[in-house]
Amino acid sequence: MAVAIGVLAWSGHVSALPLACAFPALWVFSPTRFMAGIVSMAYFLAASRDLPQSASAYLEVGMIESVGLWFAASASFVLVHTLLWTSKPGWLRAARYGVVSTLMALPPLGITGWASPITAAGVMFPGWGWFGLAATATGLLVMTTRVWPVAALAFGGAWAWSTAPLGPPNMPQRWIGINTGFDYSNMTNANGYLQSFSTITKVKQAASEGHSVIVLPESALGTWTPTTEHLWANTLMGTDVTVLGGAIAPKAEGYDNVIVKVTADGSEVVYRQRMPVPVAMWRPWSPGGATAEFFRNPVAEVNGFRIAPVICAEHLLIWPILQSMINQPDVVVAIGNGWWAQGTDVVANQVAQVQAWTALFDTKFVHSFNKLDSDWN
Repeated sequence: MAVAIGVLAWSGHVSALPLACAFPALWVFSPTRFMAGIVSMAYFLAASRDLPQSASAYLEVGMIESVGLWFAASASFVLVHTLLWTSKPGWLRAARYGVVSTLMALPPLGITGWASPITAAGVMFPGWGWFGLAATATGLLVMTTRVWPVAALAFGGAWAWSTAPLGPPNMPQRWIGINTGFDYSNMTNANGYLQSFSTITKVKQAASEGHSVIVLPESALGTWTPTTEHLWANTLMGTDVTVLGGAIAPKAEGYDNVIVKVTADGSEVVYRQRMPVPVAMWRPWSPGGATAEFFRNPVAEVNGFRIAPVICAEHLLIWPILQSMINQPDVVVAIGNGWWAQGTDVVANQVAQVQAWTALFDTKFVHSFNKLDSDWN
């Protein structure tokens, strides 16, 4: 059952997210601590089932190493759920689940805090904001008690009532997110002339259609240097267009994964990623990796809008988006580069989860991804 819930809830369909709310009951009513650990592992591995294939493509390692990373990513989730499980009935169980959820939502354990049932709040309570989050959290706690059917019925009713109005992302007027399909598997060709020319062509087309803010995927602007800035500023010369795009900002050691705002007048780094992908990008044990900014720069100002930027792995986590929402943004800007996720539900899950959060807080939403699937562009 835990495997089925993990697969179905995290299938890339935003309307399926409430299925994850069944997990707390499966966990708490496990007959033994050992079984609680097995249930937790089954759920998490099923929810993150695309990780081995994706890691193999991104890191260029064999499937054995990729499967090892998959199990390693599940370690904190499984360990916390196993240690804090209790056989004692009553509200102690609910309290322990509250502690588990909090630990998995915040750093350090929250850096792999994927597949949290709380993400379903936006599907069941769109527009409720923090009240909807509190209602979902309360319901999840009740799911760990003997009156769990009451919570299940309440969740089911809210789900049935709210699924229909949850439509496509609502973008600000004259904003657009452009998707691309570049192959980054050969890094010698990534971010080269052909990619820049193709991206510039897409931007000019969007500008000709009347869009004033154009969002590009993670890494779309390549390595951000004075030369790159000059190229893009010249491209936008004579227009009032603003481009928001992902780039790599080199440092003395390592780099920042950033979002750059570019206009005809110049550029500005408006966001430095709070949580790059662990191991693949963020490697604090060795030099050369991406910097994690954690709780810095949750919002930025762009053309009179307060934006909440999130990049790639941050779409799957809890604390980055909630930290941004505390600052009451006007629009969430979500970008990613999923060239390594071809044939998986990774990007669809990322979009679905951010869409659920923006629905919860009734916030406008622009997303832009690079992905190789033929039906993406």
